[in-house]
Amino acid sequence: MAKLTSHTLNGIDGSHASFIPVLLEHVKSKKVIFDDKMDNEGRLSVEIDPSDLISEDTYQLVFNVSDYWKERNLFHSEMLNEIIIRFTVNDIDGTYHIPVIMSPNSYSVWKSS
Repeated sequence: MAKLTSHTLNGIDGSHASFIPVLLEHVKSKKVIFDDKMDNEGRLSVEIDPSDLISEDTYQLVFNVSDYWKERNLFHSEMLNEIIIRFTVNDIDGTYHIPVIMSPNSYSVWKSS
């Protein structure tokens, strides 16, 4: 089983960015691998059946952040409403940890192990 984890943090006040909708999609086929939400601590942990992945192909992790910022009166329609992170799956049984620090008009992301 592959495992994808993430942690979303509010870059303005340092709090956990909770309940943000997130999905993983295969870029070429547009097949949705999972559609979920960050938990109350801004964390996600999903096991993925290797048969749902293609080694050396590109996937995108999509965070829908517009409602999160709207609830805090910080959403500006001309700014980020989604954060899309594209990455290659090198190991269909691997672990991928992709944390995000976000603000209404920018974000920082990295791959951690």
